[in-house]
Amino acid sequence: MFTGIIEQLGVVTFIKRKGENIHFTIKSSFTDELKIDQSIAHNGCCLTVVEISKDEYGVTAIQETLNKTNLGTWNVGTKVNLERCTVMNGRLDGHIVQGHVDTTAICTAIEDQDGSWKYTFKYTADQVTVEKGSVTINGTSLTVVDSKDNSFSVHIIPYTYEHTNFHTLKVGDKINLEFDIIGKYVAKLMARE
Repeated sequence: MFTGIIEQLGVVTFIKRKGENIHFTIKSSFTDELKIDQSIAHNGCCLTVVEISKDEYGVTAIQETLNKTNLGTWNVGTKVNLERCTVMNGRLDGHIVQGHVDTTAICTAIEDQDGSWKYTFKYTADQVTVEKGSVTINGTSLTVVDSKDNSFSVHIIPYTYEHTNFHTLKVGDKINLEFDIIGKYVAKLMARE
């Protein structure tokens, strides 16, 4: 379980394909606090720590994960939003995030709004967003604006821009998208009627 509040940017330092899996090595300043089997959200995708060495740790993405996320587009040097799992005795600053990416979306517009940025995304999944509802983009908990069929926008404040990988996004880039879990349950229940 995660909150969508990014702790830091990690950097991909090594990539190795083995069969259909890809093994990623990530450099992080909190590596010394990690343990094997720990879950960490990488651009919103929950992956298990499988090895630790100095300030780097390893994770593995299977083909199912690669098919549903943007992990297959990573290169050495890619900046990745990182969040460790939620400590249940603390505040939930973002929203309930599972770390299970629903689909990817494409960034279709970036507008500089003189102190903030507006990002617009288009997706093809059979899910919905709602105005002022929650959505997770590359693991970052955000509030939806301009909700439309298969597209929406979010506004990014300077702190989020600087401390997540939003400052690296360009029009045409693929992002990981997790819809609000409560909204997904409501939509499924409504479909039964």
